[in-house]
Amino acid sequence: MLTSFAGRVLTGVVAFSGLCALAGAQEPPVSRQERWKFYSPSTQVSNDPRRVPVPPVPQGPDGTLVLRGGRIFDGTGAPAREGSLVIVRNKIAKIVPPGATDWPADARVIELGGKTVIPGLIDLHTHITYAEPKDTEEMARSMSDATLRGVEHLRYYIESGITSIRDVASAGEVPFRLKDWVNQNRIAGPRVFAAGQLITSTDGHGDEGGLDDDPITGAIRVALGPDGWREAVRVQFKRGADVIKIASHFTREEVSAAVSEAHALGLKVTCDCETFYIRWAVEAGVDMIEHPLPRTDETIRLMAEKGTQSDPTLIPYIIIFNLAGGYYDTTSRRFTFSKDANFDLVKKMKHAGITLGIGTDLVSDWYQYLPGPYVTEMKQFVKLGYTVPEVLVVATKTNAQMLDMGDKLGTLEPGKLADVTVIDGKPDVDLDDLAKVSLVIRDGYVEVQDGRLYVPRHVPVRMPEENAKAAGTKWGPSN
Repeated sequence: MLTSFAGRVLTGVVAFSGLCALAGAQEPPVSRQERWKFYSPSTQVSNDPRRVPVPPVPQGPDGTLVLRGGRIFDGTGAPAREGSLVIVRNKIAKIVPPGATDWPADARVIELGGKTVIPGLIDLHTHITYAEPKDTEEMARSMSDATLRGVEHLRYYIESGITSIRDVASAGEVPFRLKDWVNQNRIAGPRVFAAGQLITSTDGHGDEGGLDDDPITGAIRVALGPDGWREAVRVQFKRGADVIKIASHFTREEVSAAVSEAHALGLKVTCDCETFYIRWAVEAGVDMIEHPLPRTDETIRLMAEKGTQSDPTLIPYIIIFNLAGGYYDTTSRRFTFSKDANFDLVKKMKHAGITLGIGTDLVSDWYQYLPGPYVTEMKQFVKLGYTVPEVLVVATKTNAQMLDMGDKLGTLEPGKLADVTVIDGKPDVDLDDLAKVSLVIRDGYVEVQDGRLYVPRHVPVRMPEENAKAAGTKWGPSN
């Protein structure tokens, strides 16, 4: 009797201990918004999803810029209307009706003559340092070449009216350095929101494709086990990541660790995954799924229920199937794959009410096709049932929200950052008019003028005076 009772007690203690250990291992989910509740509305933060406090100093160029006499498509969902857009430094100040001249006398005024003003376009899926077919192995792995490739990519995007890109895997620290140089207006280009390295497992997507997995210079980072995936997220965050990109294959524990760590740091997580891995990612709380890769109807329903968004990227697979006839020799694409199957999947997601965004995923030398691939992706959305104005809203307002930048970008409203594209046509009527980019403004700076890259002449800095030594100073005055 005593033995039996002691056994039951011991069994109960062991069971209770196991439950406590399990409870301790299961961290409560943390919403990304939890981190931002400690800011007051007056605190100035960086213009990226990291929301780092910055000094309250003026940003953007001096003065007022007016785009007068255009059709204003503000991206809010309202129809285009006649008016003039007033920009002060790097912010949109107001939209005034036709004929109004409610701006300072010394403002710079650009006459538009009926052209259409839209919010800067956004591309949710880029790789700005990827090697091209002509590159040697040495060039492909060179950080110098990767940086120069990135600079050229940025030019193609900004000249296409795309003022923000989300880069979801590029070489080492290159995307972060390019982001900083663009933000300082030292090179022309769109805003860069960078993920850094793609986090995957041994022989997961990216690793099985032979991308450079060097922990310092590579575009991918191979991680093993939950702790390894947490560490990989922290490394990208330390480098400056604005979003975390992961890819199957992974375990449930690994994807849960990555998502919980990223959310605790305040970052969204997007996933290149397929089949049952998508469900695992959605259950773990991932924010977005990339690509039109197969998933069950039940997983689509779960995505809609949990608010998981999707960047379908139909265009890269259209290009792949047109070039090669299929997607071959990869362990991360073990399923039937076709243009029709992809489109049908995205149609299911639209019908389920899942938020869809626009990204192009232009690898190799495909960026040279721009703006064609971006416009083609938008036309796929029209085939899905969106109207042309609705697609423009997706490419601007919705994309900005998916970037976690909806409070700063995506619409032409007072207080928003001045990222503006001017089209010589009516893109809200005909998407092909998006190829007629006339003027592009990023952060209040004119980046493209008359359809081509605009680089103002540098302002020389005064040299040291010859008599500086005689005056008792090491260097002469700087102004």
